[in-house]
Amino acid sequence: MPGYEPFLLCDFHVHTTWSDGRLSIREVVDLYGRTGRFDVIAITDHILTQKDVLGRAGRMISLGLKHFSVTEQRFAAYMAEIAAEAERARALYDLLVIPGAEVTQNHIRAHRNAHIVALNLTDYISADQPAEDILREIRRQGGLSIACHPHHRTTRRLEIATSYLWDHRKRLIDLVDVWEAANRDDLFSVTSLKHFPYVANSDFHKPKHLYSWKTLVRCEKQWDAIASTLRENVGVALTLYRNGSWAA
Repeated sequence: MPGYEPFLLCDFHVHTTWSDGRLSIREVVDLYGRTGRFDVIAITDHILTQKDVLGRAGRMISLGLKHFSVTEQRFAAYMAEIAAEAERARALYDLLVIPGAEVTQNHIRAHRNAHIVALNLTDYISADQPAEDILREIRRQGGLSIACHPHHRTTRRLEIATSYLWDHRKRLIDLVDVWEAANRDDLFSVTSLKHFPYVANSDFHKPKHLYSWKTLVRCEKQWDAIASTLRENVGVALTLYRNGSWAA
């Protein structure tokens, strides 16, 4: 970031056509890279439960043209494409691309819903298991977990509530690494008030979502340093990226 050279401008929550995003991984890399501003992004497409109603309905409406989920059978190909685009992104834009997924649990009863971003994944993680086990598996793989949009939103969206992790925070506090304090245009100030480690992400699905809340991290541009900084939550700031400009 010009003027903020010690900081890396990051977006750790990005979706592509591998699930319900509008752009391919390559198109996402080029969109972020061509701004000349971003240092780090994470590709985090949805892994849905097998009985996810919204995913099944979406596949029917799209006549099977969109999958809405990275399945276990597709996971190796998904990771291979991220790796190939990560190499291209670093060479072309000096952009670090982190592999990940959003392990997504949607239920009829909203209070059971949990969306967990897993960064730096190596193996597939099923969404058909308790949230606690998902968090433990992320930790076992050496990854980092982010509780996505963990509280009630301040803006109106036609989206389901995802408050399971927050409702059970006392029991899960040692398993969740970082909490979203901002997601696109929503702020969840309760996470910072509790002094939990926090980040800001776009929850990117289409180009206009580029202009949203982001994270500034002060560390070296490599995964171990970024993960350590996020967990310690020292040298982390939130920034609002707007139409090619930013404001911290």
